[in-house]
Amino acid sequence: MTWGNDTTVTEFILAGFTDHPERQVVLFLIFLVIYVLTLLGNLGMIGLIWRDSRFHTPMYLWLSNLSLVDLGYSSSIAPRVLVSFSRESKAISYAGCAAQLYFFAAFATTESFLLAVMAYDRYVAICNPLLYRLIISKRSCIWLLASSYIAGVANATMLTSCTFQLSFCGPNVIDHYFCDVLPLLRLSCTDTHTNEMLLSIFAGSIQLTTILIILFSYLYITAAILRIRSSEGRHKAFSTCASHLTAVAIFYGTTFFTYLRPSSTSSLEQDQVISVFYTMVIPMLNPLIYSLRNKEVKDALGRIVTDIATLGSIFGTIILNFII
Repeated sequence: MTWGNDTTVTEFILAGFTDHPERQVVLFLIFLVIYVLTLLGNLGMIGLIWRDSRFHTPMYLWLSNLSLVDLGYSSSIAPRVLVSFSRESKAISYAGCAAQLYFFAAFATTESFLLAVMAYDRYVAICNPLLYRLIISKRSCIWLLASSYIAGVANATMLTSCTFQLSFCGPNVIDHYFCDVLPLLRLSCTDTHTNEMLLSIFAGSIQLTTILIILFSYLYITAAILRIRSSEGRHKAFSTCASHLTAVAIFYGTTFFTYLRPSSTSSLEQDQVISVFYTMVIPMLNPLIYSLRNKEVKDALGRIVTDIATLGSIFGTIILNFII
């Protein structure tokens, strides 16, 4: 990665949310709870899928990788935010800022493509069920997954290298709680028109490509569902897509509003609220969305809870007998 030749800034200051100590304590507790729930939910989802052989199917392969990606881009932001609440200094090194932007962009882009892959998977399952195993083969799964991660790495590399080739001469205060590309461009002392244009082109292309895949997949899915004669069959077919549609609407709604709206309509408060939603809240919600609307996952969770309760009862009985 090549840095700007005239760069004099060696670190950045993250403005964060507030300077009031009382509010910082409250926000620290809120974000800590959100991050802990994110870790528990996504790690639990990954563990549940890989533990139970009944979940070793393409649909749950996408879901486990979605949880992995949610963990990745949430963990690139949340720990640093929690640290900033617990100490006076809000400085982040030049390299640390670049790394944070890189990993966030890589995981967020990968999630966009994973959501598109999941839509395509549902299209094949509902519209071509007899050919599902042939089309969504093990080789296809590996190729689709690898392509999603490669796209994420490529976009993050382009975005980070273009941003940090700019000169940063001061001031160095980022009006945000993490190193996002738009606040960084505002700090550069060189012309950022080309970078803004590239950001719009790449972000727009990624969103347009993945949204079109999702849109056309669901147009065909809707047509196939409407051809099903029984209402029970239609409901069952639609229920397999409901969780994914909910995740798509939340993810694309917030990212589209953040990166593709005119900069003249944005404000710091709006940007921060929306950013909190897609960097921290969405990774926490996704496991809940997929588990609460998926009977197989709920049944598996119920079995695990029952097993834990049974083990607890056995250990409790052993301890009581030992005491008595």
